[in-house]
Amino acid sequence: MQRKTAGAVLSALFMGLGQMYNRQWMKGILLLAVGAGCLYGAAVLGLPGYLKGLWTLGEQPSGMVKVGKLMKMVEGDHSIFLMIKGLMAALAAVLALALYVVGIRDAYKVGKLRDEGRQVNTFRQSLRGVNQRNFAYLVLLLPAVFILFLTVLPLFFSVLLAFTNYADPILPPANLIDWVGFANFIKLVSLQVWSDTFFGVLFWTVIWAAIATATTYIGGIFVAVLIHQPRVRFKAFWRTIMIVPFAIPSLISLLVMRNMFNNKFGPINDTLRMMGLEGVPWLTNPVWAKATLLLVNMWIGIPITMILAFGILTTISRDLYEAADVDGASSFQKFRRITLPMVLFATAPVLIMQFAGNINNFNVIYLLTDGGPVNPNYQYAGHTDLLVTWLYKLALDQAQYSFASVIGIIIFLIVATLSIWSYRRTRSYKEEDMFV
Repeated sequence: MQRKTAGAVLSALFMGLGQMYNRQWMKGILLLAVGAGCLYGAAVLGLPGYLKGLWTLGEQPSGMVKVGKLMKMVEGDHSIFLMIKGLMAALAAVLALALYVVGIRDAYKVGKLRDEGRQVNTFRQSLRGVNQRNFAYLVLLLPAVFILFLTVLPLFFSVLLAFTNYADPILPPANLIDWVGFANFIKLVSLQVWSDTFFGVLFWTVIWAAIATATTYIGGIFVAVLIHQPRVRFKAFWRTIMIVPFAIPSLISLLVMRNMFNNKFGPINDTLRMMGLEGVPWLTNPVWAKATLLLVNMWIGIPITMILAFGILTTISRDLYEAADVDGASSFQKFRRITLPMVLFATAPVLIMQFAGNINNFNVIYLLTDGGPVNPNYQYAGHTDLLVTWLYKLALDQAQYSFASVIGIIIFLIVATLSIWSYRRTRSYKEEDMFV
């Protein structure tokens, strides 16, 4: 039997045996220790039991049990804890399997070198080679592990909740939750009480994201172009004044705006009444509430686009404008043919990012209107609720965790699909792709 085959077979029997067969003693001992640790975790720590808990989500709920003449509280299985532990066990199993495959592959490659009569690196030489060739991977290894357990694992957990019946009144530990497949997705679009809310909130979310992005983007570019005009004096002053809304924390700005637009004691309505006009129901009428949200969002969002546009305008060569003046171009023609294409080319990815951010613009909606005014035809949502604020209310206020998870998955699919599709159609992406 060739050494490469023998080494691979021995590593398949147990981690590290193939490396020891190839006389790589230190590497073999390390892999042998890792393999022993995996067996210890499976046998002593009960990893198979955790995987079973992920599959069953528990068999005995907590509750009162009669013991003789007394009622005794018996602690049963907690489905959520079982799901979390099962996910961690599954992730550990995947990592162990990956290391197991890498060990077999390494034993095969080293055995092949021995079959060819070539020199095999020592453990010190292997470490030096890894440090030279894969230093970046070594540095990124620790952050990758943290991301795996602190980001990817919670993400999988939130996705799995969408396929369970984890919602009030089925809450552990008094009740066990069960896997229900795509039942929650089907209920969201088939049951009228849920479908009316979902499609109504989804429609407003898309309309809000489109208008909010367009107004802040166009307004920011318009203000930047105006201030950038050669005839405008005190440019630093105007830039500073326009950046003030961006410099103030949005939390403070939104709470101030909420009081200013208050129907009863807000200074805006007080001023209107002093002028002999009736107060406007800024936050209690559905149409006025949506208009107020868009207006306040412009106040907060325009400075961001303006700052980006300023940086781009300063990079446009003056020769282009001078050549346009020689050709007799008007100010609008120069803006349309020179300024706007240059700004769009540089800010298209930012525009897409702003659109995705407005779909998830929780702060403006929640702090200004709290999703209101109330819509009696909606389930736990108001006229101005976005999908993200509806998700928040479902999870934090109504304990409808499974439906909240479904909404989270839908938000991710919408944002990811629109962002990738839009970005791949931009000039900046196409021209970047040409040089790769």
